[in-house]
Amino acid sequence: MKHLLAFTLLVLVGCQTPKQDDPSSTAAVASKSDEPQAPAASQSDAVSDITAAELAPPGMGIATFAGGCFWCMERPFESIEGVTAVISGYTGGPELNPTYQQVGGGDTGHTEAVRVVYDPAKVSYALLLEVFWRNIKPTQVNGQFVDQGAQYRTGVFYHDDAQKKEALASKAELGATGKFDGPIVTEITQAAVFWPAEAYHQDFYITHPDHYQQYRSRSGRDQYLQKIWGEEAGGYSKHGASH
Repeated sequence: MKHLLAFTLLVLVGCQTPKQDDPSSTAAVASKSDEPQAPAASQSDAVSDITAAELAPPGMGIATFAGGCFWCMERPFESIEGVTAVISGYTGGPELNPTYQQVGGGDTGHTEAVRVVYDPAKVSYALLLEVFWRNIKPTQVNGQFVDQGAQYRTGVFYHDDAQKKEALASKAELGATGKFDGPIVTEITQAAVFWPAEAYHQDFYITHPDHYQQYRSRSGRDQYLQKIWGEEAGGYSKHGASH
């Protein structure tokens, strides 16, 4: 997360599944299913029930996006001035308290996602949508790049009618650009419960840079985004941040 916002993490029973492999391993990572796993879960790693009110103090906006691997979706939003938090987690499924192992294994209906908390006086939802589209492959069904499965499907989860209207219009505009060979399959659906991921996954690109870069470079994401968007890849040029 960009800022912790003084979150109090609530430990949930049944989310203590140990993960065995060394997370600092530099072994080849072809996809997230092949990646080294986190160490045994501890109290600080428990999946946390953080409410929308805790995520967005009065006057703050909330946006939720699924763009495949949540590790890859944090930095593009965190680089935007006025975004106060980006939290990796799970949404879109009926199961309660899902863990990374369960979601990653395709055992739930959830998809990896990020919750973006932002100051609407500094950041527009339209800008967040522009950044989102410039970080995903919107024509890929049930997966993103090397990662396959519904747990990596893309989606925009709107929190009110205004967001729904903007998201649908933005999706239609994207499809009209002529940049893509197939239809835009990214889901536009009402936001449901968002379950923050284990602490190990938050700001993974900062805490495990070698592992992150190895995964990302082999995922095909950057190559695709550069081909489709050129200088706009990643969305950084849309708000003046450096790539």
